[in-house]
Amino acid sequence: MQPEVTLGINEAAPARDRLLLAAAQLMEGGDQSFSTRAICDLAGVTAPTLYHHFGSKQGLVDAVIHHGFTQYVSPAGSPELSDDPVRDLRDGWDKHVDFGLQHPNFYALLYGDVVPGRPCAITGPATDMLVRLLDEAARRGLLRVPPPEAAAQILSANVGVTLSLITQPDDNRDLRLSERVREAILAGILIAPQHRATGGPAASRTTAAIALLAALDRDPAGLTPGELTLMRELLTRIGG
Repeated sequence: MQPEVTLGINEAAPARDRLLLAAAQLMEGGDQSFSTRAICDLAGVTAPTLYHHFGSKQGLVDAVIHHGFTQYVSPAGSPELSDDPVRDLRDGWDKHVDFGLQHPNFYALLYGDVVPGRPCAITGPATDMLVRLLDEAARRGLLRVPPPEAAAQILSANVGVTLSLITQPDDNRDLRLSERVREAILAGILIAPQHRATGGPAASRTTAAIALLAALDRDPAGLTPGELTLMRELLTRIGG
C-alpha cells in the first residue's frame, strides 16, 4: 500500500522537478519501498523520463536526499556568508533543526536509516557547507580546532539534537535543548570572546596556525606546490 499523498504537483513544472517532488512526497511517509510506477504516476511522466533524468529509482532517491539537504541549509545552493560567521553558524544550526521538525519522517529517513561502515548519503555536502562557514571563522582567528574537525562536531551534535527532538511529543518538546547544545558545541570550537585578544601563548599559536592554514587554502600566496605541502603539514601540527 502506497503512502497517502495530499500535496498537488504543478503539471507545468519541468519533468525533473516533478519527479523530485513526487519522490520526496512519497518518502515523507518514511518508506522507500514505493514503486517506480507510483513515482511516475504522481509526477505525470513515464518511466523512460525517470531513467533519462536519474538513471534509476535509486538515483532519484539519492537526488531527493541531496536536494532536501541543500534546500533547508542553503536555498541558494551555497552558503551565503554574512559579516558574522558565528551568527551564520547559529543560523545554520537552527535551520537544520527547524527543517527536521517540519519534516520529521523525511529527516529521520535522511539521517536515521544508517548502515554500519557506509557514510550517510548527505554528510558529505553537509560537511562541505559547514567547512566553508568555519573557514571564514578560522581566517578571523576565532577557531580553536581546524575547520573539518569543528564541522564534524557541529554536524554530529546538530543531527543528534534534531532526532532527539523529533522523538519528543509535540506538546512536551523542549526546544531549549537545541539552544543549550548549540552553545556548548560553539564554546568548544570557538575562542571565547574575552580570550580572543588576550589568550595565552599556546592558544595564540594554535589559533594563528588554524587561521593561516585557512587563508592558504583560499590564497596560496605564490607558494609552489611543494612549499604549500610543507607549510600545510607544519601548520596542521601546530594547530592540531
